[in-house]
Amino acid sequence: MTRNAFDEAVTLQPQADGTFIGNTHTAWWNMVGPFGGITAATVVQALVQHPQCLGEPAALTVNYVAALTGGPFYIALRITKTNRSSQHWMVEMQQIQSDGSSALVLTATAITAVRRNTYNGTDVEFPRVASADSLTRWDPNQVGMEWLQRYDMRVLQGPVPDFDMPPPASGSTELPHSLTRQWVRHAEPRALDYTALASMADVFYPRIWRQRHTWVPAGTVSMTVYFHADQADLAATGGDFVLCEAHALAFRNGHSDQSARLWSATGTLLATTHQLVYYKD
Repeated sequence: MTRNAFDEAVTLQPQADGTFIGNTHTAWWNMVGPFGGITAATVVQALVQHPQCLGEPAALTVNYVAALTGGPFYIALRITKTNRSSQHWMVEMQQIQSDGSSALVLTATAITAVRRNTYNGTDVEFPRVASADSLTRWDPNQVGMEWLQRYDMRVLQGPVPDFDMPPPASGSTELPHSLTRQWVRHAEPRALDYTALASMADVFYPRIWRQRHTWVPAGTVSMTVYFHADQADLAATGGDFVLCEAHALAFRNGHSDQSARLWSATGTLLATTHQLVYYKD
């Protein structure tokens, strides 16, 4: 498959001191700064590109300290512990300011691991939903954020609300209000890997929009991704659609959570993810 805007956005140049230098990409712009998913993906790219990386990504937590601005950034990684089959990492992303000072924009922790042949099971059922081929692509121009153009999304349930309409009544088949299910794949053909999976974990609009049917400023503060897929699962998925479903459990005092699952089209649970989201209401 050819190189596309995703690969361009996560391109990193290794430095002699062990850091990596990257650059924000206009194709992935969000309301303010880059889409958070592409930033998380860049952290995963730094992990898998690091010469001392043991195994494959198993868990990632990113904390969005401040919005990235357009331009270069650098990523510093530090191994805190290496065990027989797992490795623990601390990560920081910084940008150089106009006065020459360095500003912290992201912190992260990660675990990489050697995947072993053990018992495998999934204690949750794959949703029975319509196939992606039976649905039309959602029009990303409805929201007008550039990064949405990068994905082919087919919405099953919980589209971006029409803010001119009232929320569903109690007992409606649309409940819970915050649930969204959608098929997602890259608009430019690209095989799935851990880097791309990290980005897809953040493809959902803020749950507060769906819960309240009102547009309010909102953004991810912290996101954790657990990677359940192994290389065989990723290879089997290839460039096919991934079923992404998300809902919130609580909205309190300007913050809400979000829990999500990402499935292959054949029913393999590829990743689960959780977020803390800030909203202004």
